[in-house]
Amino acid sequence: MTTPPRLVQVRHRVLKQNDLVARGLRSRFREAGVYVVSLVSGPGSGKTAFLERVLTTLRVRDGLRVAALVGDLATDNDARRLARSRAPVRQITTGTVCHLDAAMVSAALDGWRLEELDYLFIENVGNLVCPSTFDLGEDLRLVLFSVTEGEDKPLKYPTIFHTADEAIITKTDLAPAVEFDAEAAHRGVESVRPGMAIFEVSAKTGEGLDRWLDALSARRSGALG
Repeated sequence: MTTPPRLVQVRHRVLKQNDLVARGLRSRFREAGVYVVSLVSGPGSGKTAFLERVLTTLRVRDGLRVAALVGDLATDNDARRLARSRAPVRQITTGTVCHLDAAMVSAALDGWRLEELDYLFIENVGNLVCPSTFDLGEDLRLVLFSVTEGEDKPLKYPTIFHTADEAIITKTDLAPAVEFDAEAAHRGVESVRPGMAIFEVSAKTGEGLDRWLDALSARRSGALG
């Protein structure tokens, strides 16, 4: 029998341990009645602007209780930006680690009363590769890419699209200026993840946001009853 390389063995142990912690988180979230959404994207996708608008809309317009965890390699810039929504926000600084894992999320929740939340959002580190294999116990995983990044992101990073539930195309107000080919982007998503729901949103104008929020509400109702 051939022994797997040591690096592969270590990786399997890490993922197994992460899955155990994620399973515990998922049970904890469900027991508290909080619906958890994670967001993954490359740098510059407009993920933080999208989340800031979502937090503000859900909190102010819909009167819902929302909070966010934000992962970043070194700075707390995104957390300070999201705090403008006046929702509770906590920073997770990962240092040299290019993704969040379930243990980081669990530690960051210390002291929070989850039963007092309707939604918890987890913004992952800006990266379309590393986060793909780490379950965070979330109910819904979004993968975002912007019109300024081009239409071929799904074809370049198929793994992250395989592990996500919905695709969000952001910065659509800039689509004419960069001659974004929406049909090609949809074909790309469909080719790597057939049937995946795709939403086009502008955090600047709010276009497309209500459609996504309606879908989010339906998913939450379906999951929590």
